[in-house]
Amino acid sequence: MADTSDFRRGMVIELNGTLYSITYFQHVKPGKGGAFVRTKLKDVMEGGVIDKTFRAGEKVKEVRLERRPIQYTYTDGQLYYFMNMETYEQIPLSGEQIGEDQLQYLQENMECQGLNRDGVVLSVELPQFVELEIVETEPGLRGDTAQGGAKRAQLAPGAVVQVPLFLEVGDVVRVDRTEGKYVTRVT
Repeated sequence: MADTSDFRRGMVIELNGTLYSITYFQHVKPGKGGAFVRTKLKDVMEGGVIDKTFRAGEKVKEVRLERRPIQYTYTDGQLYYFMNMETYEQIPLSGEQIGEDQLQYLQENMECQGLNRDGVVLSVELPQFVELEIVETEPGLRGDTAQGGAKRAQLAPGAVVQVPLFLEVGDVVRVDRTEGKYVTRVT
């Protein structure tokens, strides 16, 4: 058992028989009333996200999932196939198990973490920072802004982020996947 003071990103807890991964948490201490913790929980099996508030000190059941390196290899349109980096075994996962928020950043040969319970891969965690190629963006014109500026760019797997005006189609950028934000250009 763990309480709310033990919460951290990536921690897996069990609520009502369902496994959830903590993607966001915030301790709140209002001027009036008791402290509480706001969380965003991602369903490990289905990929859905819920908001849940816990009272400070509330106990929850922590679940230990084993993390193993796996590599995305290909998709057949319905299932996504990953390779266990230790045994070279093929692991098919559905889009729901991976999560819609991660699918837009998934590209071939990407190394990820497989979340295992009793030897079965339940879901996948992509790296926080991913390097992707810009496949579509508007041309940036010199002198458009006095302060820099940003434009919309579509990346190779399908994600859309705001990037600086000087970037063009074919440039590779590093993106913070958890925030959905441009970090830097990769040379």
